[in-house]
Amino acid sequence: MIKVIMNGCNGHMGHVISDLIADDDNMEIAAGVDVSGKGDHSYPVYTNIFNCKVDADVMIDFSSYKATNSVLEYCGQKKLPLVLCTTGLTDEQQELVLRTSKETAILRSANMSLGINVLFKLIRDAAKVLAPAGFDMEIVEKHHRLKKDAPSGTAISLADQLNQAMDNQYHYCFDRSQRHEERDSKEIGISSVRGGTIAGDHDVIFAGTDEVITISHQASSKGVFGKGALEAARYLAGKPAGLYDMSDVIAD
Repeated sequence: MIKVIMNGCNGHMGHVISDLIADDDNMEIAAGVDVSGKGDHSYPVYTNIFNCKVDADVMIDFSSYKATNSVLEYCGQKKLPLVLCTTGLTDEQQELVLRTSKETAILRSANMSLGINVLFKLIRDAAKVLAPAGFDMEIVEKHHRLKKDAPSGTAISLADQLNQAMDNQYHYCFDRSQRHEERDSKEIGISSVRGGTIAGDHDVIFAGTDEVITISHQASSKGVFGKGALEAARYLAGKPAGLYDMSDVIAD
């Protein structure tokens, strides 16, 4: 039985994962952590992560970047594997993730969906063929009106995949509103849409002369991210210190 600490248990994803684990015979939530209070859960909930003394095999974090430093400190001290799903991390926090991964296993992914992680591979392969042929590369991401960070962590990861496929020759453009000039051929544009209850849509557009190829992923609900997080937690429990991502889960 894999025992999980759920950080951000009162958030939407916290409830999604709690419901999924309740139906899983091989996992259980040993404790939750949420600054907003105890909520309505069958497991104990702590408002201060450092008050949580419960033994566990892995932590799943779907909270806020504001809590990330404390989460990393806690997991580093306890050598507790961490599935880090929170997006919008600062450069300093990303460096802290790397340092903490030397103390415990950390699996970090901007998007826990299996489909998105297959999409990463598809767009890398496409970029290697289409970008040298003169195709421009653009990303459009759409999320619900409550999402605070823009562009999404997934959109940044998609851009990173394209850029890495092209030996990091490209730069990113997030806003063209103040520019009155031709598009740079070494540019990856990223546009954000926020509205309604969109769970998460991402379009990667390869625009060439007289033809356009679009590779898309649409999430119908946040359940896909919860299922991916559980697979990641199953994979990470018991792993040695190091930095992992969803490609390791897919390959396992």
